[in-house]
Amino acid sequence: EYLLKPMNCPHHCELYKAEPRSYRDLPIRFAEFGTVYRYEQSGELHGLTRAVAEKELNYVVEYGEAAFYGPKLDFMVKDALGRQWQLGTIQVDYNLPERFELEYVGADNEKHRPVMIHRAPFGSMERFVAVLIEHCAGNFPVWLTPKQIAILPISEKYMEYAERISYLLKNYELRALVDERAEKTGRKIRDAEVAKIPYMLIVGEKEQESNTVSVRKHGEGDQGSMSLEDFAEMVKNEIEQQIAAFK
Repeated sequence: EYLLKPMNCPHHCELYKAEPRSYRDLPIRFAEFGTVYRYEQSGELHGLTRAVAEKELNYVVEYGEAAFYGPKLDFMVKDALGRQWQLGTIQVDYNLPERFELEYVGADNEKHRPVMIHRAPFGSMERFVAVLIEHCAGNFPVWLTPKQIAILPISEKYMEYAERISYLLKNYELRALVDERAEKTGRKIRDAEVAKIPYMLIVGEKEQESNTVSVRKHGEGDQGSMSLEDFAEMVKNEIEQQIAAFK
């Protein structure tokens, strides 16, 4: 028989239990990006709590009937409308190791019960991405945005130079696209701004002859002319600083 799992942890308990464990093996970490299935539909819990509040219904808190794990850390994040969503969570669980009869052999050669720590750094991946998009209003940091650089040739005869720039930027592990449309430069800039692409490189006769690029930054306008190498290093440094902020 095949069952649709509502959570990952019971399966991980079975993986732990599949072979004898020693204290020397601990800690053991299991992780997966898995799909889980629940009966409740989106918004049902919010709808029920809202109905209770609007109807001013009396209710009783059943102590001990909530989550069986603890202590617990929930990371609550507000979206653009001020609503709170639970994203990441870390929970200490003494219950499942008992119910699944999980054991390990300690240094005293006796069997002991391990402690389980549940961790879901993002919670639901879909919910995390949705809140992130709303929070940033689509203005992702450079390291995260799918399209980091838009190369805008002012006419078709500079297309080859634009393609060469795109190829060189890939060597710097930067994500660039070439706007090949037969549109005016102003329209290309506007479309790149609307798409919230962090950087735009305008290339024409002057840039091709001097082997440079004219740089624009989303929301900040013209940044002047510079060599492609200087531009690439500038963006790489910006990305490194953004990533370092998380460490």
